[in-house]
Amino acid sequence: MIEFWRAGGSSDSTSVEMAARVEAEGWDGQMFMDSQSLARDPYVLMGAWAAVTERIKLSTGVTNPFSRHVAVTAASAVTLQQVSHGRAVLGIGRGDSALAYLGYAPVGLDTFRRALLDLQTLLTGGEIAFGENTNARSLDALSLGDRPKVTRLQWLPPELPKVPLDVAASGPKVIEMSATVAERVTFSVGAMPERLKWAVDVARAARNKHPPTHAGISFGAQIIVVCHRDVAAMMPLATSFVAPLARFQVMEGATVGPKDASDERNLTAVRQGYDMTKHGAVHAHDKIAGATLTPDFVQRFAIVGSPDHCIERLLELKALGIERFVVVGPGFHPEATHDGGSLFAREVIPALRAASA
Repeated sequence: MIEFWRAGGSSDSTSVEMAARVEAEGWDGQMFMDSQSLARDPYVLMGAWAAVTERIKLSTGVTNPFSRHVAVTAASAVTLQQVSHGRAVLGIGRGDSALAYLGYAPVGLDTFRRALLDLQTLLTGGEIAFGENTNARSLDALSLGDRPKVTRLQWLPPELPKVPLDVAASGPKVIEMSATVAERVTFSVGAMPERLKWAVDVARAARNKHPPTHAGISFGAQIIVVCHRDVAAMMPLATSFVAPLARFQVMEGATVGPKDASDERNLTAVRQGYDMTKHGAVHAHDKIAGATLTPDFVQRFAIVGSPDHCIERLLELKALGIERFVVVGPGFHPEATHDGGSLFAREVIPALRAASA
């Protein structure tokens, strides 16, 4: 079974008024951006979507373990699971714009792994030890006969299906840890087959080396898709989508994963020129701080073209073991018709489902 999700974006792309239409178009899931300075609260929006839809799954796209305590996140995710009747997914990463607009970089790897393990414990009704917070007084400072010793969701209904944990991963270390802890891993490495194959291989190798306690895992890919028959007209817009996703490959410095000389030049341009103060804004231009991203790189990192071209590219990626596509594009560009139906939803999704069946 293959799933198609709409990526989280600005509040304009996840308004409650869109919920019924997005579900009717055939999408399997909708992600909601968790970035307090750039978008409205995702849990409020997901609760509203749950009330006016019946089938579509709902996920943070993505939250982080810094701006929300893991116990708060777990409680919110389980509440959504209840009100949506089992349609919640908890998408999480190390933190990006949410932390940047608080003055911080993504959380460290050790902190992130601890957060993933703690979330899985909380989501299954277990308890976790208190962590340290230098900005708050210890509970031991209060004069009480007794006080809580651990954190757990005391109200979690035992019959409620567990909320799946979905980790956004781009580098090998996060891929490795998430593949052995989470039920889902969503790779943010672009649509180049060699890069996605590398990511899948890293995940599978980690699972073979450290078999997880839970059975099964679902691999997904966040990719840019601009489905349009006039490629030349759409290239500037497609290019503007590339930098926000490609920067995950270089934001820590060196480029990770397979690449050729052209890829290295383009990714270096992204690293040196990406403006975080304009994060989330879509501009139809093809330059990053004066460095032009080449059309070849854009068409390899993203999927730009007719429905037939999109179908061919997506089937190639599916053959690598990808079961979910988190699509950046639909709802953000003029390929959508006046009635809200998109070319991608009308032609690509049904064709991919038929081919998968």
